[in-house]
Amino acid sequence: MTPSLTEWGVPADRAALAVLAVHGRGQNPDFMHATAQRLGTVSARFFAPEAEGNTWYPLSFLEPVERNQPALDRSVRVLEACLDRLAEAGFGGDRVVLWGFSQGACLLSHLVLSAPRPLAGLVLFTGGYLGTTPPVPDEKALRGVPAVLRSIEDDPWVPRHRVEETAALLRQAGAEVDVRVDPGTEHIITDEACATATELLNAIAARAATH
Repeated sequence: MTPSLTEWGVPADRAALAVLAVHGRGQNPDFMHATAQRLGTVSARFFAPEAEGNTWYPLSFLEPVERNQPALDRSVRVLEACLDRLAEAGFGGDRVVLWGFSQGACLLSHLVLSAPRPLAGLVLFTGGYLGTTPPVPDEKALRGVPAVLRSIEDDPWVPRHRVEETAALLRQAGAEVDVRVDPGTEHIITDEACATATELLNAIAARAATH
């Protein structure tokens, strides 16, 4: 499987890190590209895969995992192939940040909690783990990995409790989690979320540049 990736940002040979940007349901890489413009200047190369039919899996992420198969497993394989592509381009796990919104954030939550790989950071906007039973993460899988989780109190698709439960699972896996849920009823990404993500990316880029 060779996924097609939309790319933007600093040229790969000069970028301190790579960001795998995963869009939500009904979106495409253009949404992540537009949102990345809100992040300001970051020494990063962005790579965005596109879901078949603009959907990574068919039903709500709150449904039992098996009800979203086989699309879910297929989408996980796409992300794993993307990470292999980044490694081939010179971006090892210590220089890769995973960033997703909505369904993309849910898919990334599922990936890092069920099939973790080395990574430099995690940014999840309005998403959480998939299924009705919480995964049991390896307590060392994400040791020291900084993670930013942001959502909206009364988001129409993603309940607050699932975001907070996901934050707890990431901490259990060793991640250093910054979680915030702002008041509101819209399915949006706030300016504060973008600003915090930018701070995280710049901190990781600065650390990568010293190694």
